[in-house]
Parts: sequence; structure tokens; C-alpha cells
Amino acid sequence: MVARRLSKVYRGGRGVFELDFAVREGEIFGFLGPNGAGKTTTIRALIGLLRPTAGEATIFGLDCWRQSPAVKARVGFVSADPRLYEKMTGAAFLEFMAGFRARGTMDRARAFAREFDLDLRAKIRHLSRGNRRKLLLIQGLMHDAPLLILDEASGGLDPLGQEAFLTHLEDERSRGKTIFLSSHNLAEVERVADRVGIIREGRMVAIEDIEKLRALRARKMEVILERPLNTDFFDGLPGVRLVATKDAGRHVELVVQDNPRELLARLGTAPVLDVVFPAADLESVFIHYYREDDPGVARDLVGAASQ
Repeated sequence: MVARRLSKVYRGGRGVFELDFAVREGEIFGFLGPNGAGKTTTIRALIGLLRPTAGEATIFGLDCWRQSPAVKARVGFVSADPRLYEKMTGAAFLEFMAGFRARGTMDRARAFAREFDLDLRAKIRHLSRGNRRKLLLIQGLMHDAPLLILDEASGGLDPLGQEAFLTHLEDERSRGKTIFLSSHNLAEVERVADRVGIIREGRMVAIEDIEKLRALRARKMEVILERPLNTDFFDGLPGVRLVATKDAGRHVELVVQDNPRELLARLGTAPVLDVVFPAADLESVFIHYYREDDPGVARDLVGAASQ
């Protein structure tokens, strides 16, 4: 899957703009962003439901818009906001969807239903939100497609259902499948993804290995002071960037690219109460990107972390 300067612009100026990324075969690529960031618009362009305003996207070398039927035949897709046939039973719905694909699909569907503990005899209108989500996941997985595109696919699942879902994703990857996982559930992305793309206001602000994103946060340092320092206190220190100050200058946040020895030596002359290195979880990295006013700052910080 490759996007080259992919843009879809709506009236009013919203949309996605000049997205460039490539998803590698056999990886789980996490696509992170809050509601309204452009995740679903991107996915709809990838599966040929939206015509790009500019740029292009390809899947297995096929143009996602011009060759949409061929693309869809190779993709298992789970929508964030589906429309289901309420009067159908779960089994009837899956049999209907299986009619578009190869034989043997229903055997896989029934096996997934047993694993997800889903009664396919019940009519869809009687299913809970979590069980509707299980039905949709089965619909996406049962075709055994080489690429899975999942848009907020775990929403509504209980903890056991989420665990089964993530286990299935790991199993699919071990079988060589490629998975594009769009989500705002940071914990699930951190558990299974190999790489992460972060989208903000329709623009990709970072694409990185999860471990490198964690390294960015691991190099964050917070300094608690008895009294504020002069604004030039940190000038001239190699690899040190002042990110923010709080509490009238008594709480300083830094990003440290290099060995902090010189920084610590200088802090030895300051009225320091405490020095904290925050935990390196993906959620803290994500919040960090979204709190910056300038997306370029986020890109700079990723560059510092990856060097």
C-alpha cells in the first residue's frame, strides 16, 4: 500500500492533504488520530470509495480509484460506521457477504464466531453493540484477504473481545498478512503495531517505528525548580531543546537528544528540586504531538529522536 501526495479536500477546506506513506508487506501499521483528524477519509480513498482531489494511492500496484473492484477483491475491510441489514440473522448476513468471495469463506466465518462466542442465529437488530462489532470483524476476517484495513475495528468490544481481536491480528501477521489499523485506542496500537503514522488536521506529522517514538519520549526531561531560571539558562547546551515552561517558570520541560552530562552539570548550579524522566508509553508521545501548535515542531522532534 502506497500513498503519494494523496489529498481529498472538501468544501470548507477540511480533508486530508499530501499524505505520503508506504505500508510494508507483512506489517501491522497503526494509523493514529482523534475523531476528525482524517483517518476515515484516508481509508475511504484507499478502498476506492472517494476519488482523490490530487495525488494517488495504490494497493498491490493497483490504483485505488481507477481499479477499485480489483483492489476490493484483495482487501478485508471493517468500517467504523457500518450499515447492517437489521432483519437478517448474523449467519444470513455473513452468507450474503461470502457470496462475493471464494468458497470456504463460511467455514472460516463459523470458526471465528465460535472463537468470538457469537451466536449467528440471532437477528442483527437484537445484537448488542459489542456483538455487532464482532459480526463486522468476522466479515472482515473471513475472506482471508492478504490485506486488512480496519477502521476503529475494536470499538464496543468488551475486554475479552478486545483480547481475542488483538490475538487474531497477531496471528494474521504471523501468516504474512498486512494490516492497516486505524484507531484512537493507543493501548491496542502499542501492543500490536510495528510502525505508527500520526495524522493531525489532515496531515501526517510522523511515521515511525514504535520503539523510536518511545525513544523520543524517553529523552524528555522535566525539571522542577525552587525558583524560575533566566530564559537563556539552557542556551548553548548541545542536543537540548526547551519545549515548555509551567508554574511561572518553575516547571521546565526539555527534549534531550545527546548525553545529558553537560545539562546535568549546569543544573547542578541551579535551584533544582527534582528531575523526572517520564515513562515512554505511546500515549504520552501521542499527546505530545497533539499539544504542539506547529506540526513542524513534531516533525523536528521525531528527527531528533531517530538520529
